[in-house]
Amino acid sequence: MATTDVQDPISMDDVPLSRFHMKLFFCSAGCPLVDGYALGIIAVALAQMQKFVELSALMSALIGMATLCGMFIGSLIGGQLTDLIGRRKMFIIDFAVITTVCIVGFFFTDPLIVFIFRILLGVAMGADYPVAGPYLTEFIPRSKRGSLVGTLNAFWYIGYAAAFVIGYFMLGIGETAWRWMLLTPGILSGVWLIERCQAPESPRWLMSKGRDADAQKILTKIGPNVVLPEHDDHDGDDKPRVRLADIFRNGSGKWVFFVAAFWSLQVLPTFGIGTYVPIIMESMGFAEGNMQYLGSALMNVFYLLGLVPVFFLMDTLGRRLTMIWAFAISGAALFVLAATSHLNMPFWFILVVFIIYGAFNVSMGAHQWIYPNELFPTHIRGTASGFCTAVSRIVSAVGTFLFPFVMDRFGIAATLGICGGLFMIGLVLSIIMAPETRNMNLADSTHL
Repeated sequence: MATTDVQDPISMDDVPLSRFHMKLFFCSAGCPLVDGYALGIIAVALAQMQKFVELSALMSALIGMATLCGMFIGSLIGGQLTDLIGRRKMFIIDFAVITTVCIVGFFFTDPLIVFIFRILLGVAMGADYPVAGPYLTEFIPRSKRGSLVGTLNAFWYIGYAAAFVIGYFMLGIGETAWRWMLLTPGILSGVWLIERCQAPESPRWLMSKGRDADAQKILTKIGPNVVLPEHDDHDGDDKPRVRLADIFRNGSGKWVFFVAAFWSLQVLPTFGIGTYVPIIMESMGFAEGNMQYLGSALMNVFYLLGLVPVFFLMDTLGRRLTMIWAFAISGAALFVLAATSHLNMPFWFILVVFIIYGAFNVSMGAHQWIYPNELFPTHIRGTASGFCTAVSRIVSAVGTFLFPFVMDRFGIAATLGICGGLFMIGLVLSIIMAPETRNMNLADSTHL
């Protein structure tokens, strides 16, 4: 008697990693890549702009922080829209706006207009964070979720490093170089926009809206017998629209505090140092032959060494330990830089210590992508991630704005020491609050 083999259903959290998953990883990676590039290129462009355009110290600081201010607005709005209209639509809208803003902004040279366009750019980039992280998290199997979702942070540094390298080679354009530099993020987002148009909707989001049939069509692209975990969100289409206050209910409030706090403590020094790193290098005595720009580019390239612990340890040692050690080592490196900033140390020494700081900072930053997407349930994941992004960006904007004034008032040593102290506060917070979500289904990690 003939028998027919029927495969047992397999949870979406347990399927083998496939080419399908890697395509979605590539789509999501565009978010941190473009963000890192856009925030990196302003450091080089602003230094050049100051040479050819009359800028007050206030306007220079405003342009430097404009994108971060825009990201505060965009992440709040984008998070709720992502939970309302879906991941895929926001994926496309965000990068279409980034591309348009950069192209149109190229034709304006007035500093006030540049400031306005940098805010608009930030709005679109901020709105993409609550899409990219939740979107990838909702697809990737749990055995690889930490390494792949965490690796998204490395793309921020790839974009940031690429901005300094490209900016360095664009210096030869002359007095219009800064305008061409500010155009390049739009070219990058335009390339990613093409790929994003082919991305599917998240089946978890579809299920949470009661669109089971549409979700099943997406699941068949992953495999013929793939199903969502039994206890995954299924709110139905009668669920009222998510409000911002919902992210503080049902035990989620403590995780909102934890994520927003560690994220802010990590990015506050990062953006301040990153935006003004050429000026920091100059103050340490490296200003000849554009060495400050070359040093900044080399640092950011080697920061990617932080990808190693993220990729190999996030799913073995776990989230908690990797976060604790990253805060500790990055903070210690900044204390060393503070102590040696006026000792005329050789270029290679400063470069190596900066690389240690940056590499472990990359590892630490990976948790920005993992924790908010593993700790919040599907129906509020975008809203909660957007809120935490918004808090971190407004903190970053304030820090970036104040950084040159603090450096001018207290000196480079004290400024770097303050940055190291912020990392140590993050270390204490991590020891007290950081949970371990390694190897957990999303349905389980959201109920910690």
